[in-house]
Amino acid sequence: MAYSPRKAAQSIAFFALNSRDNSINVLKAVKLIYLADRESISRWGTPIQNEKRVSMPHGPVNSSTYSYINGDYELSETGWSDFLEDRANHCVALAHNNITVEDLDELSEADILCLKAVWDKFGKMSKWQLRDWTHQQENIPEWEDPNGSSKPIPLEKILYHTNVENSTKQATLIESYDNVDAIFNSLK
Repeated sequence: MAYSPRKAAQSIAFFALNSRDNSINVLKAVKLIYLADRESISRWGTPIQNEKRVSMPHGPVNSSTYSYINGDYELSETGWSDFLEDRANHCVALAHNNITVEDLDELSEADILCLKAVWDKFGKMSKWQLRDWTHQQENIPEWEDPNGSSKPIPLEKILYHTNVENSTKQATLIESYDNVDAIFNSLK
């Protein structure tokens, strides 16, 4: 379960498809991606993406996905740009207007269920309403104010706060899958 930029792009594309103009504000996209992973953890005990998450001044963030949104990587080599355009005017948009949900082939039915649940609950919120919602401890207790910097959010903490049984064991299991993927990929 290694990080997949193509799958991350498809997750954001799902949200863009549900927005009015096939684009979504970056801050809102980042919050929705975090909430979708949290929804997946709550339902299935595992995130949509296995990546590091951090508390930042505007709330919780999936680190790798945020870096891709910011253009820190060559997007055309990863499959990202097949689904999303480069960030512009604080938004990310679909790469072309004929993308459909059926094109999002990296996403499982379970992933789509989580993305849809998050969109249904939070899609109408503005970026600032969503930001403020994620700052409330009763909503996202694993987020801690990093005082202008960033602070890691351990997977175990998210598992615990979403009431996943044996959160320590589950976190170790998920992280071991990531290590196996890394070893396998280094042998290619």
